[in-house]
Amino acid sequence: MTVAHTLLGLLEAGPRHGYDLKRSYDERFGHDRPLHYGQVYSTLARLLKNGLVEVEAEPGAGPERKKYAITEAGVSDVAGWLAAPEKPEPYLQSTLYTKVVLALLTGYDANDVLDTQRSEHLRLMRELTRRRDGGDLADQLVCDHALFHLEADLRWLELTAARMQQLATQVRA
Repeated sequence: MTVAHTLLGLLEAGPRHGYDLKRSYDERFGHDRPLHYGQVYSTLARLLKNGLVEVEAEPGAGPERKKYAITEAGVSDVAGWLAAPEKPEPYLQSTLYTKVVLALLTGYDANDVLDTQRSEHLRLMRELTRRRDGGDLADQLVCDHALFHLEADLRWLELTAARMQQLATQVRA
């Protein structure tokens, strides 16, 4: 997710101060990774430079109290971003695959690598399940997305373990 497009989307509801944008972002999208104020203001500066937002004057508010509003170009930019599909991430060369192959090449137990990763995936799945079960709809959807990816990873771990002997033969040839 791009911070710039997210801030632009939040501005479509109406002009806001930078700290209001940060708070809205953190409440809706930043549970695990809240924005730093510096990132908000540097992003807003880029959006301003690119003509996607403008600063609305606030009488008597002083220079540090800028209110940002989205421009027509910004609205168009958000609409284009929302309409464009995200590129699926196929993970064709994952770090985990690299670890398994290197374990086979160097004499480490590749099944230990898979077991360690399986344990970590299961730990995270339990944590996400607790968070999902106690969360609001947004948390439920975010956690379900992550859980589905972790389930796919677990299927890959099982398939790789089942093919370990065949992989070892090919890697060591």
